[in-house]
Amino acid sequence: MPGIVGPVGRGDLQYTALWKTAQRLTTRPVKFGAVSAEIVAFAVGDLHYQSVSDRIFAIADALNDEYHELADAGCPVIQIEEPQIHLLAVRNLVDDVINPALMVQVFNRTVKGLRAKTEVWAHTCWGNPSQQRMFATAQSYQPALEAYNEIDADVITFESCSSGGMDLAAIGETITDKKIAIGVIDHHTLQVERPEEVADSVRRALGHIPPERLVLSSDCGMGREGMSRRHASYKMVSLVLGTNTVRHELGIPEADCLAADARYSLVAQDP
Repeated sequence: MPGIVGPVGRGDLQYTALWKTAQRLTTRPVKFGAVSAEIVAFAVGDLHYQSVSDRIFAIADALNDEYHELADAGCPVIQIEEPQIHLLAVRNLVDDVINPALMVQVFNRTVKGLRAKTEVWAHTCWGNPSQQRMFATAQSYQPALEAYNEIDADVITFESCSSGGMDLAAIGETITDKKIAIGVIDHHTLQVERPEEVADSVRRALGHIPPERLVLSSDCGMGREGMSRRHASYKMVSLVLGTNTVRHELGIPEADCLAADARYSLVAQDP
């Protein structure tokens, strides 16, 4: 990895140009996701800053400048990928300097002022290196939920499908003033969830999170080496169809799902 030899600045990330390139190809809103400040700070060598926290905050400030330009360009959603709050808590990697409380400060400094311009998401998961689990058993978010309640975000995402929804009750009890995005399809497995399975997961989530604050998503991203575009596409179609089942039950308008629209099928339909 590169090293830090002087003060950190914005550099040449070109986030706004990247978002514009994607947004011009669709009329649907494009969410922009980017790495958290602490992930960068933990990865690089440092010959300049006297402390880890100084290094992290410098990177957070540089990213904040970049995000403001992105928001001013019209980006409707900015997602901060993988704040380390839950991973530090579950691994008990906590000392007087590096701890979940510091990570809350880092997140809030990274997104300072953004919520007045755009919607801010915090993405959390338990890792996906080459579509592999990082832990032998399902991990719990419970030790970190109080800290996540303090971050300056509109939406927090939680990996839920691969853990069987074991934290839904705790999440619903603790996170009460933000939207909650729950994973209802697993990014680790190639087995495509059936719409009926997705609908069951949505119903379980609704037992703890009100529909006006519930967002449905995948547990994490599927763009790693282990999953083909075909698998990922079918999983996302299943997510929409399963969610539409519950939308119908609640009397909420259903989302379009062109991939499942019989009008576009290449297989002959009965008259």
